[in-house]
Amino acid sequence: MLDGLRAFAKSLPGKILGIFLLIGLAGFGLENVLNSISANTIARVGNTDISVRDFQRAYQSQVNAAAQQIGSYPTPEQALALGIPSAVISRLAADTAVNDLTADMNLGVSDDRLGIMVRQDPSFGSTLGSFDRNTFVQVLAQSGFTETEYFDGQRKMARRQQFAQGIFADAAVPEVAQQMIARYSGDRRTIDYFVVSDTALPPVAEPTEEELAAYLTENQADFRTVEQRRTQLLALTPELLAETIEVSDEDVAAEYERTRANRTVPERRFIRQVNLATPELIAAFEAGQAAGTGFGQLLQANNLTATDLGFRAQAEVTDQSLAQAAFGLEPGQFSIIPGIGGQRAVAVSAIQPQSEIPLEEASDEIRQSLAVSRARNQSADVLDQIEELRAAFQPISEIASRFGLDVYEADVTAQGNELAIIPGVEAADRTRIAQAIFAAQPERLAATISLGANRNVWFDLQEVVPARDQTLDEVREQVVAAVTAQRTREALDAEVESILDALRSGTPFADVAASRNQFPQLSQPFNRNGDGSPVIDGQVAQAAFAGGEGHIGAAENGDGDQVVFQVVEIVPNATASDERTRQFVAESVRNNIYAEFVTGLRDQAGLRINQEALNQTLALNSGTGL
Repeated sequence: MLDGLRAFAKSLPGKILGIFLLIGLAGFGLENVLNSISANTIARVGNTDISVRDFQRAYQSQVNAAAQQIGSYPTPEQALALGIPSAVISRLAADTAVNDLTADMNLGVSDDRLGIMVRQDPSFGSTLGSFDRNTFVQVLAQSGFTETEYFDGQRKMARRQQFAQGIFADAAVPEVAQQMIARYSGDRRTIDYFVVSDTALPPVAEPTEEELAAYLTENQADFRTVEQRRTQLLALTPELLAETIEVSDEDVAAEYERTRANRTVPERRFIRQVNLATPELIAAFEAGQAAGTGFGQLLQANNLTATDLGFRAQAEVTDQSLAQAAFGLEPGQFSIIPGIGGQRAVAVSAIQPQSEIPLEEASDEIRQSLAVSRARNQSADVLDQIEELRAAFQPISEIASRFGLDVYEADVTAQGNELAIIPGVEAADRTRIAQAIFAAQPERLAATISLGANRNVWFDLQEVVPARDQTLDEVREQVVAAVTAQRTREALDAEVESILDALRSGTPFADVAASRNQFPQLSQPFNRNGDGSPVIDGQVAQAAFAGGEGHIGAAENGDGDQVVFQVVEIVPNATASDERTRQFVAESVRNNIYAEFVTGLRDQAGLRINQEALNQTLALNSGTGL
């Protein structure tokens, strides 16, 4: 039933209603508004109200779903553009119309059945899967339902399901439709084909100056520069501030002594292993182990080659069985442990004992760590000083010089890719900074951009460089390449059209191919997705399926080549569609019938919307961050 409602939203009546609602909502001026409707009512279907609370709950759910898709909560304007308010009202109106009908028909659900539905709902299950009262209460609270509202909603949903299943469950699906689906999904084609690429064509004429100028004039939008903001930037992060802090050798030595016990290289062992795939090999190695025979001798005697894992610390060995065995052996010893499909022998040939990292090797890391630590301690104070200097309208260059920080200069575009010159600024941060730069005004103090975690950016907007048309001298190479590519494309299209004309006139496919120094190839049978090769891909396959046996055509594949073809044979699907497909077709038919019924039912009842309540509700939601 819910699938039917979703299908309704995609149907023509649903789209018409959605357009109607969008037009009204876009201006917040729906004409079908009853001023007499209660302020707590968002809309009325027939004589039944849709409450503001019901709308808010459904709207919140839709907004959350949209946020998961786009990665952020849409604003009310964005939600309106996405059609969320109209979709919510449409769904609630459809449910209300069906609820009224099922109530008139005295459909219902017993308390016992309702209890079973609740206990079987996995949303309310404990960690063991059984119904949990506390979870039930918690989920309802998070969803904004009282118990009364939840059970009332479940009763109405059960009535709608009873109605849909009772009236439409046995709607027959014509066998012809099932056969068409089976043929569509299962038929295959065999084609004769050859490939025509631009490499087989003579070079096109080089464009003249007049032609280049004319092309640039006609396609100036493709060569127009984008607006840029010439900007000076200052960034303050612990890592950047650390570069301005000097750490003495004495401080490094003292920190080394303080942390010396933790500055070690762990023990490493040279590990070898070999699979013992047969009972005979297992027995040979067990006997050798008992007799004290070396691992290498056993390998040689049984004509085996070991796999050398090299020197590994225990933490670097992800196979715990292997790590435990290897780090329990002495050099020259081996152990037999379980392996994939049998046993394996593990040996250790050498051991590098744990060692202390000398001061010379640790000094750079210690110096950097101390500098960053001190920078974090100083960040708040430096931040306050920079903010005071910014408030006094000090330029970025002077502030940076005062604290020994770098100034970054960039002609920033709206995407902010140029801000990659600032160390430690991620792609998402670049977008935020670029947005702030494009919102700023020249000669006005711009606000601090906080990126979190003691990371801040300031900028001075020095000049707005507007978008402009470029001259031919500036983009000559690009224009030449574009004209050449266009002419090559046109020449290839003309060649393909000439080939198709010859085929349409009745010239045999092989003769046409030979006249172009091509050799036609016979494909393997393929479906609508192609044969899996780069030549006959989905685009070519779709073109081949556009006609029957003898159909000729051409299509560009993913490599940019034109595949000229003639359908040689249609291989019909000899099997009926599988049960899953048949069920899908049947459900689609029933959903469409149900959607048409609900549309008529709702239209007959009439939908009226309380514009004032809708405006207030959307404004309220915008205040909560939706």
